[in-house]
Amino acid sequence: MAYGCRVIQRVLEHCPNDLQSQFIIDEILESAYDLAQDQYGNYVVQHVLERRKSYERSHIISKLSGRIVRMSQHKYASNVVEKCLEYSDAMERELLTGEILTRSGDNDNMLTMMDQYANYVVLKILEISNDKQREL
Repeated sequence: MAYGCRVIQRVLEHCPNDLQSQFIIDEILESAYDLAQDQYGNYVVQHVLERRKSYERSHIISKLSGRIVRMSQHKYASNVVEKCLEYSDAMERELLTGEILTRSGDNDNMLTMMDQYANYVVLKILEISNDKQREL
């Protein structure tokens, strides 16, 4: 799969016709949650988030919504969550941030911040937030 994920990324970059690559994109969008947790598949999802159309990014974010905290604590999926935060629009970013930071109590937030993978997601939130958002 290691080599395969690179091939898929190159096809998406160099395919001159969107119709030809749409089949691949549709499969990625449908399997975004599973791919995000895969050792190599997460790179394909990150590639779509970084380089594809905004509606495709939105589709991925909506597929992952509701599972963001769990994914933030996963070795590979946490990288996808960081890309979601980085490339999302303001409303999506607020939704993602709210899902991560709005937990049942302060102890949950502390556990998230101390998690070996989720702490990088929290740092990404701080990096992309404005002063008013950081106060929250």
